Amino acid sequence: MPRAVIADQFGGADAYNLRDLPSRPLQSGEVRVAIHAAGISYVDVLTAEGRYQVKPPLPFIPGSEAAGVVTELGDGVTGLAPGTRVSISGWGGLFAEEAVVAARMVRPIPDGLPFAEAAVFPVSFATAWHALVDRGQLRAGETLLVLGAGGATGHAAVQVGKHLGARVIASASTPDKRKLALDGRADAAIDARAEDWRDQVRAAAGGKAVDVVFDPVGGDATDPAFRCLGWGGRHLVIGFPGGIAALRTNLPLLKGASLVGVDIRQFGELEPERAEANRADLFRLAAAGVLRPAIAQRYPLERFRAAMIDAAGGHSAGRVVLEMAQPSAA
Repeated sequence: MPRAVIADQFGGADAYNLRDLPSRPLQSGEVRVAIHAAGISYVDVLTAEGRYQVKPPLPFIPGSEAAGVVTELGDGVTGLAPGTRVSISGWGGLFAEEAVVAARMVRPIPDGLPFAEAAVFPVSFATAWHALVDRGQLRAGETLLVLGAGGATGHAAVQVGKHLGARVIASASTPDKRKLALDGRADAAIDARAEDWRDQVRAAAGGKAVDVVFDPVGGDATDPAFRCLGWGGRHLVIGFPGGIAALRTNLPLLKGASLVGVDIRQFGELEPERAEANRADLFRLAAAGVLRPAIAQRYPLERFRAAMIDAAGGHSAGRVVLEMAQPSAA
């Protein structure tokens, strides 16, 4: 019987337990996947605690991204077969050894992409791509400032920004995270806690203002980052683990700049065809080795509480992954 991390009430890691759950029959259009690895993000932990902006129904199994092997197909499913290696993106249910999901939620993964990397690739890179391409319209030759560059979406934004031809300045809080950003081909990496942070940003930009800010941090980081923008700049709001910032409205006016919201969940729901086209581009680039996530820590499923605490702390340079004891895991 497959096991899953589940709780009857929202709470921290201690509120969750590893339980045996019976496999449920497939309905039309569904697939069964044996999960080999699942990513854990700050948002996953926030959702598990019941503190995310949207609360899922209870009882709840956390997990929004995973990778594994298709084991069974429901009626009407085409384009997949048992044995197909796939990634899964969803809204909960993936901290488990098995998942039954709609076929539209899975996508075949390149042979050269290990399960652990495939598990954490789609959500963060789809967010960065949607932000920089669709919402920010980042152009070659522009300067991109990435806050939280050692985090999941920040590291993805560094790579996507370089692929698009931008000069990338990475801001991160620790030496390990700044090294990770430089390994991801950032042109410069600065200390997010430096007292002369704005001066360092301007120096890294060659004495000029920046064109686009990628902001998955919020809080006290937002105002000084917005002030680094030049005329026509775009500040992309990805999230706010640092708190919801208050921005003076004269700043967008004086700079002719835009504050742009980025919500990958609603984008996927409201513009599914465009979201699918983005995913196709991303997996093509992953197959070519252009875009790759960084794994910081791997935990067995039995240590899910430690993994959740690690992800919530945000101290790791790279992603936190749960690995299930499936046979022949890559």
